[in-house]
Amino acid sequence: MTKSPPSLQDLRREIDSIDEQVHGLLMQRGDIIDRLISVKKTQEVGSAFRPAREADMMRRLVQRHRGILPLDTVESIWRVIIATFTYVQAPFSVHADLSSGESAMRDSARFHFGFTVPFIAHFNAEAAVEAVAKSKGDLALIAAAGSRSPWWLALESANAPKIIARLPFVERADHPAALPVFVVSRVAEDAMVTEVEMWSIRVSGWNAGVARALSPFSEIIAVPDTTSDGAALLISVPGSEGRDKITASLVAAGASVRSSALVGSHATRYTVPQSKA
Repeated sequence: MTKSPPSLQDLRREIDSIDEQVHGLLMQRGDIIDRLISVKKTQEVGSAFRPAREADMMRRLVQRHRGILPLDTVESIWRVIIATFTYVQAPFSVHADLSSGESAMRDSARFHFGFTVPFIAHFNAEAAVEAVAKSKGDLALIAAAGSRSPWWLALESANAPKIIARLPFVERADHPAALPVFVVSRVAEDAMVTEVEMWSIRVSGWNAGVARALSPFSEIIAVPDTTSDGAALLISVPGSEGRDKITASLVAAGASVRSSALVGSHATRYTVPQSKA
């Protein structure tokens, strides 16, 4: 005998059951986080931010995702879950530099951190970084594109906050929060992910030819010194030998390095396979 298809009521009961299970699992996750807070207080492991663990979680999320639910939606849900549970462990605020445009920066902040985490607007990157430096666990969102001032110089000292992530981490066409941003904060050293190093380098002899010499293996933000031929550079380069490659390329192109400092690191951005895009 042919089995009759389920009725709308049957399917809606299934959906209600799944919704209840999802809510129950989120509450279970909350119970575990509550126990984790107690353990952290006794072990004093530091900040709740874990960039390396978060990057691994997001890679696995994309790799296992299937079906009609858009990847944009599932990534946003997971981002809000991660950010909110981090917030309940150790409350923090997001300080956003709006100098590159308010709408795109707000989209990035809300997509990645939701509405529970407080959003504090600043009119330049320096103010956002300064606010994080004065805080215990806040973070700043700074546009990872052309900058009018070398805000990263404030990250050079040993006790300064550092660049800990580059968003969006999951790269794909038409990302709903596509503005490239750096995340600046303080995290435990063992929580950092060092696949891409971020170097602050000050040079003399900066010109278009030097920039072309670096472009094959690095991303560069350059703020020229208008009173000389120098520039302040923020350079992203893969691998632990990044500074040696940068220095050799600069010297070969005719520039000289005045100073260099490691100002952070982040995970290699994950490109969504075409089959999942």
